[in-house]
Amino acid sequence: MKKMGFIIACIMGLAAFVHAADTPAIDWQDTTTDTWHGFPRHRFIVDGCAAWVVTPPTPAPGNPWVWCMEFPEAFDNRTGVVPLVKAGFYYIHISVGNTYGAPSAQAHLDAFYKHITAKGLNAKGTLIGVSRGGLYAYGFAKRGPERVVCIYGDAPVCDIKSWPGGKGKGKGSPNDWANLIKIYGFKDEAEALAYSGNPIDESALKPLKDAGIPLIHVVGDVDAVVPAAENTAIVEKKYKELGGTITVFHKPTCDHHPHGLDDPAPVVELIKTYTEQRKGKQP
Repeated sequence: MKKMGFIIACIMGLAAFVHAADTPAIDWQDTTTDTWHGFPRHRFIVDGCAAWVVTPPTPAPGNPWVWCMEFPEAFDNRTGVVPLVKAGFYYIHISVGNTYGAPSAQAHLDAFYKHITAKGLNAKGTLIGVSRGGLYAYGFAKRGPERVVCIYGDAPVCDIKSWPGGKGKGKGSPNDWANLIKIYGFKDEAEALAYSGNPIDESALKPLKDAGIPLIHVVGDVDAVVPAAENTAIVEKKYKELGGTITVFHKPTCDHHPHGLDDPAPVVELIKTYTEQRKGKQP
């Protein structure tokens, strides 16, 4: 058995070597290059927005990727992105400003997706929605579920009434609430409160379930900013009722921070598994 395991490991290693040798390096036509956790990071402009791609030492077959929609360098040692890059995933981001996942922001996200797939990254990838990034991730996914492997929400905002609206038990953010109403183009607060395109709403969840997209959430059970009861718990209940797959990791004594897990290995393994199960083709 040990000999067989050694042979299998050698074959897998050879396959990875052959893939790396046969796959030409992507020319990102970057304006600058720096490093992120020791990995090369290519910086460039897409649709008028600053964007970057971290390249793995040896890209995994199919060029998989993870995309942190907001706060891509916050708690990145706890969200699993470092081991994913080591495992061959590209790590990507485009800065669209504090726009709460509004339609204007989604247009920039679409342009970035077209750019990275045209360059050779996989047609499907994992979206990471940290805090308000949940609005960006779910907004992107519901409009094009064929582009998504899975969604990893980390203390994600799933209802604008909860944050920044503060209409439940959460603290809310009056300034952000006023900005959101303006950026979304709502005529007043009443129209914002009646909005039915939140991640908790069936209009957002059903397209994901129909596409078989699994969800992963990490939450602090005493989160006073984005209360789990008003956000993730509702998503979990509704997604299961629709027949979807969702895994929720609870941190019993954790508030909104720190994001991620002390040991992010369980999230990393789920993303790897879902990526393998839901392989997309390179363009």
